[in-house]
Amino acid sequence: MPVKNWMKIYGITEGVLAFDESDRARSKSTKRIYKVYKQKHKGSGGYVNGQTIVLLLLVTSSITVPVGFFFYMPDPALKQWDKEDKRLKKSGIAKKDRPIKPERDSAYPTKTEIALGLLKEFKVAHSLIKIKGVLADALYGEKAFMDEAAKESGGSQVISQLRKNQNIEYRGRIRSVESYFNSINKGIEQTIRVRGGKEIKVTVSSARLKVSSHSKKRFVIALKYDGENDYRYLVATDLTWRTQDIIQAYTLRWLIEVFFEDWKLYEGWGREAKQLDEEGSSRGLILSLLFDHCLLLHPEQIARIESKLPAYTVGSLQRKSQMDVLLEFITSLLEFPDPGDKLKELGELIKDVFQLMPSGKHMIGRDLGRLEPTASLKYCSAG
Repeated sequence: MPVKNWMKIYGITEGVLAFDESDRARSKSTKRIYKVYKQKHKGSGGYVNGQTIVLLLLVTSSITVPVGFFFYMPDPALKQWDKEDKRLKKSGIAKKDRPIKPERDSAYPTKTEIALGLLKEFKVAHSLIKIKGVLADALYGEKAFMDEAAKESGGSQVISQLRKNQNIEYRGRIRSVESYFNSINKGIEQTIRVRGGKEIKVTVSSARLKVSSHSKKRFVIALKYDGENDYRYLVATDLTWRTQDIIQAYTLRWLIEVFFEDWKLYEGWGREAKQLDEEGSSRGLILSLLFDHCLLLHPEQIARIESKLPAYTVGSLQRKSQMDVLLEFITSLLEFPDPGDKLKELGELIKDVFQLMPSGKHMIGRDLGRLEPTASLKYCSAG
């Protein structure tokens, strides 16, 4: 197994797990790509058909690597019911007269259910790896996920976020987390180290408070980076950690965004030919993730990490590998008795394999249309 190979090479015995999801736009008319659904396009504000991947990333003291994924899609029946329920509610139809919410189809688990499933699979496959913490954004900051994630990870710290309007209980009174930290427990300026690197100034306040929706006490932290106007609210399960340690652990979650950027830009997911159905989508996704794993086994990357030096980027390793292949090709070519003839032979093969295709973008060879006024229709423009 590739995962166990690099775990053995790098001596991985513990790490932090981070969850997040990523969307990939697909064709508007696709019908055969696995779990494609209509989703909001962040760039244009419109809608596109796309796939959503829930990803599990392992962050260790030496390397960061993907260790699990699952395709997410909303339950179509629930989605349709929700749309119709909102329409009827807007029309003034009483709740008792509206259709009852259907049960969720098990073929369409929620993102939190998917995340817990990935966590359980990781524990089974890598039982000797000690999970030091589990990180996820506000989508996963619900009681059921945080309690179950703490249990499945062997009691490790689980850190997520609360919404600003979520309620906490303080001295017998219920108030929003935003109200509590803005009026009662105001933040002070501190310095934290981000992902083990540079130090930055932040405004922080914290307290161990009962979160109403969780029905138990959590470690709640109000955090504001320099230049920000509003707090974000971290929530953690283990009350024995220090405030600074929770904040610095949560900064590791940003590494999953770095991975997504590399994955989409350099490692091929969603860029090559679209293969059909679940097997086709999984095959392309697995190959792109294996490419990330393979680069961890690049000799220069291994030497770099073993020397306790910063690891090389995916992009630079990819370019280096491409040049290595080119140099190897030139070297082997020069070993032939007549390199010129061999080069011509290879040139003909390249023409057959890499055929140039006609573009639909340029109008050459097609009628652009008549783009001028018609004299006999001038009367149409008369006032």
